[in-house]
Amino acid sequence: MRYFPAALERLTEQFARLPGIGSKTAQRLAFHILSLPEAEAEAFAEAVLEARRTVRACPVCQNLTDRELCPICADEERDHGLICVVAEPRDVVAMERAREYRGVYHVLHGVISPLNHVGPDDIRVRELLVRVGQGGVREIIMATNPDTEGEATAMYLSRLLRPLGVRVTRLAYGIPMGSQLEYADEVTLLRALEGRQEI
Repeated sequence: MRYFPAALERLTEQFARLPGIGSKTAQRLAFHILSLPEAEAEAFAEAVLEARRTVRACPVCQNLTDRELCPICADEERDHGLICVVAEPRDVVAMERAREYRGVYHVLHGVISPLNHVGPDDIRVRELLVRVGQGGVREIIMATNPDTEGEATAMYLSRLLRPLGVRVTRLAYGIPMGSQLEYADEVTLLRALEGRQEI
C-alpha cells in the first residue's frame, strides 16, 4: 500500500540515491521541497539543471569549472611546477582553506579500489601522466587520504611518475592538533615520527 502520491515517492527515491542520504533524510528533503513556494522550488530545480549543463572538468587539472580553465590553473601567480594530487574536487577546497599551498592541483575523481571495481583506467591517471610528460613539473605531492585505497593509489602513481624525472612526495601525517598521544594508534605515531621536523 502506497502512503504518498507517486510523484512524492519518486522525489524521495531520487534523494535517497544521493551519497550519504538514507531513506528518512530523503523523505525529509522531499517534504521540504514540497513546502517551498513554487518559485523557490523552480529555482532549486533550475540550479540543479544549470550546474549539470555548465560545470565540467578543467582540461588541465580535472577540477570542476564553468570556464575554459579553472581559476587555479588560470592564475599565473601560482607555481605550475608543483602539482598536488587529490582524489576529489572537495579535497582542493580543503587544501585551499589552509591558505599556504601556492602550487596547482590534479584531481583524480576517485582512488584505486579493487573491491569497488575501480582501477587506474577509471580515474584521471592518464591525464596526469600526459601533463607531467609535457615538462615543467618539478614535484608531485600525493595528497590522497591515508586509508588503504588512498595509499595504494599514491604508491601506484609514484611508480608511474618517478621514471618521468619528477620528485614525488607524500603529505606528512601525524598527531592532530589538540589530541593526546595516548589515543593515537600505532600507524599514526609511526607516521608522526617519520614526518618529524627540526624546531
